[in-house]
Amino acid sequence: MDPTLNDETNSLDSSPLIVQPIGKSEDKIKRGKKSIALAALNKNVLIWAGFFSVSLIVYSLMSGGDFSFLMTYGAMSRMFGFGILNLKTFKSKRATGISAKTLQLYTVVFAFRLTSIIRHEGYLPYDKSGDWLYHFIEITALVFTASALWGITGPFKSSYQADCDKFGEFNVPKGYGAVYLAGPIFVIAVLFHPSLNSDFISDVAWTYAMYLESVAVIPQLYMFQKQTNGVVELLTAHFVAALGFGRLMEFIFWIYSYKELATASGNTLPGYLAILSQFVQLALMVDFFWYYFKAVKNATPLVLPTSQGGGNLV
Repeated sequence: MDPTLNDETNSLDSSPLIVQPIGKSEDKIKRGKKSIALAALNKNVLIWAGFFSVSLIVYSLMSGGDFSFLMTYGAMSRMFGFGILNLKTFKSKRATGISAKTLQLYTVVFAFRLTSIIRHEGYLPYDKSGDWLYHFIEITALVFTASALWGITGPFKSSYQADCDKFGEFNVPKGYGAVYLAGPIFVIAVLFHPSLNSDFISDVAWTYAMYLESVAVIPQLYMFQKQTNGVVELLTAHFVAALGFGRLMEFIFWIYSYKELATASGNTLPGYLAILSQFVQLALMVDFFWYYFKAVKNATPLVLPTSQGGGNLV
């Protein structure tokens, strides 16, 4: 036998075998996961911190401490939400988890509201933000909404989950399920609307926007429920949460101001309907807010109950 081979074998046998303890390896993995979660949490905090910082600046410059600034604040939150949605869509170049029907409805909401507030002043905030800022915010929100809708129906259509976005698709062409929300609510707006502008078209347009916005998020929640794994991308979750936060601000405002939404004869029924419509939207989103809070707090993916799992959001 070759003595050299024996020497090499002996040296291999005598070499210490270093085995890393399993516990230490697991600790490293856990620390890595925590650092990733912490980074995600910091990003979430920064997104909302930026929004609230800008809000405070606008409040100090434009509100004069007037309570009606809550309307502007709610509009800012909506615009912020659709800005996040555009960031998510165009940065990732994917349309996963986004409901085209919700975007269709919000496009109608902003278009009708602008039809009213550009021509008349009856439904504008009383502070300086009602002079031009509120209009600018609503126009920007409309542009963001239309941009996101174009993205998921155009360049990123291949990643759009049409099989999950099926709300209302019964006896209507594919993709037109939102008509079951838009149609009946328009009739309600025509029948029950305030008259702050003393103009039928303007008053109905504003009322229709308010009522329709209360149900516009339903197709998105329905789509979340139909996704097989129930996992919602966090930027998409931020988008929906911003819509809900904006609605909460407006709900607080109208709780104290609903009597102003009266008809020409002084009937305050439209005011009560306005409160009811906003309450309905917030009630629909209660479950979402709970899961969203847990996801942001723990910096984990937002997981909602699915229809397969027996849970229901809508």
